[in-house]
Amino acid sequence: MAALQPVSMRLEMKEAINQCFLINDSYNNDFYSLEIALGLLAQQSGFDRTTLILSDIHQTGKSPKQLYGDVANLLHNTGVSRIIGIGQDISSQKGLFDIPGRFFESTEAFLKNFDPYDFQKEAILLKGSRVFGFERIGNRLQHKDHQTILEVNLDSLIHNLNVYKSFLKPGVGVMAMVKAFSYGSGSVDIARILQYHQVDYLAVAYADEGTELRLGGITTPIMVMNPELHQFDVLFEYKLEPEIHSIGLLKRFANAVASCTTFSKQQPALIHLEFDTGMHRLGILPSEIAEVAEILNGNLNMKVASVFSHFAASDDDLQDAFTKQQIALFVEMKNNLHCKIGYNFLCHLSNSAAISRFPEAQFNMVRLGIGLYGISPDPVLSQLLQPVSTFKSVVSQVKNIAAGQSIGYNRAAIANRDAQIAIVPVGYADGLNRRLSNGVGYLLVNGQKAPIVGIISMDMCAVDVTDINVKEGDDVVIFGKDLPVAQIAQSLQTIPYEVLTSVSQRVKRVYFQE
Repeated sequence: MAALQPVSMRLEMKEAINQCFLINDSYNNDFYSLEIALGLLAQQSGFDRTTLILSDIHQTGKSPKQLYGDVANLLHNTGVSRIIGIGQDISSQKGLFDIPGRFFESTEAFLKNFDPYDFQKEAILLKGSRVFGFERIGNRLQHKDHQTILEVNLDSLIHNLNVYKSFLKPGVGVMAMVKAFSYGSGSVDIARILQYHQVDYLAVAYADEGTELRLGGITTPIMVMNPELHQFDVLFEYKLEPEIHSIGLLKRFANAVASCTTFSKQQPALIHLEFDTGMHRLGILPSEIAEVAEILNGNLNMKVASVFSHFAASDDDLQDAFTKQQIALFVEMKNNLHCKIGYNFLCHLSNSAAISRFPEAQFNMVRLGIGLYGISPDPVLSQLLQPVSTFKSVVSQVKNIAAGQSIGYNRAAIANRDAQIAIVPVGYADGLNRRLSNGVGYLLVNGQKAPIVGIISMDMCAVDVTDINVKEGDDVVIFGKDLPVAQIAQSLQTIPYEVLTSVSQRVKRVYFQE
């Protein structure tokens, strides 16, 4: 019994060998759950092919010929590129499949013939009954996991999307913010699920982020919020739509469009105009609308897709009067532009906080950012949302420390009693802020608070587990449902955005759906 390994009881998605993507659903197998999992496989755009590794399906009440005939039809209709069948029953019916395939009598036979180079740049669905032990196949296919991971719950992401959609008036679209690596959650994978759920627009900070999404198979319109002059050709190549925040930038972009044969009056380059309504960061001023309109009317191969502005304090009820001033100025500016250029465009002003607080500012699109990831300063709304990310690690070592002994760099911590500490392989290079050192912050070890002792190192830290029953390999939570990001941000005197986006890209993202 000691040799048995625990098996995850949920569908997981993660990067795999040879630039593949693995959907691991290897704990149950029936026809209905296969249909659902194949739907998820179909969402994975940007891969050369899709492969299903499928075990025998038991206890269906159908004959093998009827059952695997239905499976073959399902694979044909969902566009699966190839099948690898494992089990005596499916192998006996291999002639029913009209797609390329290989068949094995057992998991052991497959593993004996396993060639990692047979899987290249593809999406793989691993679907098997528990008795087939497909976790062994999963271990061969996936990258070797770092012990410190960021779990991303896609069910929670879509739950949060639907919560905010419930506040929208009919016909109002959603622009989902996926900048900064989707607030730390992973850009392409988050974009894929949002595209599947038909958000109207995605927004990134820089052109290279948009390029990554396009190369990952994302076809949803993408707004680039910080276009750089030297990357206009990248915007054109990957059909990315720039934010234009000044007359100077508008003129430069118009010149670039005029010199590009791709665009015409019938197929114009789309742009998004940012208005300054009081944030006083980037943006076109009210006094500049006439000149903007003149430039647009003189360059008909360029068209306004949307106009927008940023609220300065939409989450602060003490600033509601100022927020309403911003709304009024935005309405005035967008109406003025509309009069001068003579066509309709999208208008978006509301961020996550404003969607529910200022329904009059929804117009025909809203920008959903931090709320999508389960964070809201509104205590009522936060009860409706679900945390999307859980930052996790494990205990690497447990050791006893005598009273008076020091812990970590600079001997910053001295044990004031005989103590027990646990070493956790997460440090400031992973996203655990160094300012949480020496008792400022804590981690959850087996669900219990374990104060950080000593200075957080680049790759590890120590926590006090004197009063907790702990052994090597036990679970550690850096943040998650029971240790909210907002609470850590408060300890650091910062905002949740900073905590989320600080999680390093070296931390493996593991995506799952229940």
